[in-house]
Amino acid sequence: MAQPKINDLQAFVAVARDQSFTKAALKLGVTPSALSHTVRGLEERLGVRLLSRTTRNVSATDAGARLLQSIAPLFDQIAAEVEALNDLRDKPRGTIRITCTDDSIELCVRPKLKHFIEQYPEIVLEFFVDYGFTNVVEERFDAGIRLGEAISKDMIAVRIGPDWRLSLVASPAYFEQHPPPETPHDLMKHTCINIRHRPSGSIYAWEFEHDGKPFTVKGEGPLVFNSIIHVLNGALDGIGIGYIPEELVAPYLAEGKLQEVLPEWCPTFQGYHLYYANRRQTSPAFAALIETLRYKP
Repeated sequence: MAQPKINDLQAFVAVARDQSFTKAALKLGVTPSALSHTVRGLEERLGVRLLSRTTRNVSATDAGARLLQSIAPLFDQIAAEVEALNDLRDKPRGTIRITCTDDSIELCVRPKLKHFIEQYPEIVLEFFVDYGFTNVVEERFDAGIRLGEAISKDMIAVRIGPDWRLSLVASPAYFEQHPPPETPHDLMKHTCINIRHRPSGSIYAWEFEHDGKPFTVKGEGPLVFNSIIHVLNGALDGIGIGYIPEELVAPYLAEGKLQEVLPEWCPTFQGYHLYYANRRQTSPAFAALIETLRYKP
């Protein structure tokens, strides 16, 4: 049996996917009659009918569907690799989708965004704020941002921020009405503004450390958010005590809008990392983002 030509196979894939000689011909830049002749020649060489043709539509036969399923991904991969070569030749461009938290954007990304966009105007960054530990592979994200200790070992991780700790804070007005806690266990007597990372998950238990021994405290209160920014706003509004990254509360502490308590009990956490699954050479656009966000002490 004569070996089919690559162009003939591409023609078949185009027609089978679009289920139309007219649409496929338009994409390939040929006439419908020429495309029909090409596919018919392929069928003759293979000795099997690949497409069922009627006056209204075109559909793959069982043999055609099998061939389409096996070879179409290969052509897609070839197209992707050719596009990657074009990226190497041209300026970095494309869309990069990232899952992250709002505080990671505020602390690690936002300070560098304006410069990055000015330097790479053809790159689109799409951020999806989610505290639910999204699987970047299953949800088809290019990357995610998490604390280093929360990243799976099979991921590639690039540090984009320093180690940090959470701060227990409330407004001066709140502490005028409620005596400040002397230990984390006193938080059980206070109004706490909580966070739940996932709809089906439990409320985050506040983590503390004393004499090298970690422990948690679950305070109660009338508010539970899934965003740390709203916890911060609740603390600023005098509703209760929030457990918030220290860099986020630093300006408000300096202005006297918030007061910190029990800093000696609050442990340090590993900083934010950009993580991704692809171990092959990354695109120029993604490489540019990595270098921009990379933490440089």
